[in-house]
Amino acid sequence: MATTHKTRMLIIGSGPAGLTAAIYGARAGMEPIVVQGLQPGGQLTITTDVENYPGFRDVIQGPWLMQEMEAQAQHVGTRMMWDTITDIDLAGPPFRAVGDSGDIYEADTLVIATGAQAKWLGVPGEQLLSGKGVSACATCDGFFYRGKKVVVIGGGNTAVEEALYLTNHAEHVTLIHRRDSLRAERILQQRLHAHPKISVLWNKAVAAFAGDPMAGGLKAVELVDTVTGEGSRVETDGAFVAIGHAPATSLFAGKLALDESGYIVVEPGTPKTAIPGVFACGDVMDHTYRQAVTAAGTGCMAALDAERFVAELDFATGQLTQA
Repeated sequence: MATTHKTRMLIIGSGPAGLTAAIYGARAGMEPIVVQGLQPGGQLTITTDVENYPGFRDVIQGPWLMQEMEAQAQHVGTRMMWDTITDIDLAGPPFRAVGDSGDIYEADTLVIATGAQAKWLGVPGEQLLSGKGVSACATCDGFFYRGKKVVVIGGGNTAVEEALYLTNHAEHVTLIHRRDSLRAERILQQRLHAHPKISVLWNKAVAAFAGDPMAGGLKAVELVDTVTGEGSRVETDGAFVAIGHAPATSLFAGKLALDESGYIVVEPGTPKTAIPGVFACGDVMDHTYRQAVTAAGTGCMAALDAERFVAELDFATGQLTQA
């Protein structure tokens, strides 16, 4: 039998943004429900070493960090639901969501924290060596390649920005692009070509990542020339796939404003969407920073704004009752 769950605050997504919103919401007495989705804990559950999250002098593990966040959220009064939202009605409040389980969730305020997934190439060795030399986040993992040689795969703004960032750590950066020109903004291209630590391989597609995850990780990138079909190999210590991210917003298409890349549009500097009482936080609305700490920050903002919205809703309801 399907069950209807009612709450003052419904949070969809259980990464750093969603769990931070839950912690603040629970402390405000809103008894939030977190629907965890297909990947409970978000992308940090598939991240090994985390060295840039404040408060930990030593390297910590991504899955452990998310376990601690979830435990803290539950400790202050959050209900965690193992379910995936398949349909949503934003004509509230109350807002109404339907889970894959058949359960119904009704809430006075809604926080969307469904995140975004890095796009991968889908070639042999990519997932096997993920976290063992293959990464999709230079800001997260660039520090581990101090004085080493790395490659970046891609040709847009993300790839060029990652390559430029990595010059702060790596001895040399090779940008690999499947075409003969970049899609990145002109100013970024100028900076890239002017940098002495960056070289570009044109018309090259990655065919495979070579290495052993149990014996040193990534060793080389196997390439194929997109014009001649000729194969080649680049020895490298690290490879960064930078072909973009895909926000998890298909559920909200046609119901909320999305930008050209599919991210939820919010009021600048806030987590507020165009619908009062509906807030978006974390990577689902942030295509610039995409860090655990910034996601947690916007989760805090969403909870605080949600608390104010519920207080105003209660006041308006009380005024109507008195009238």
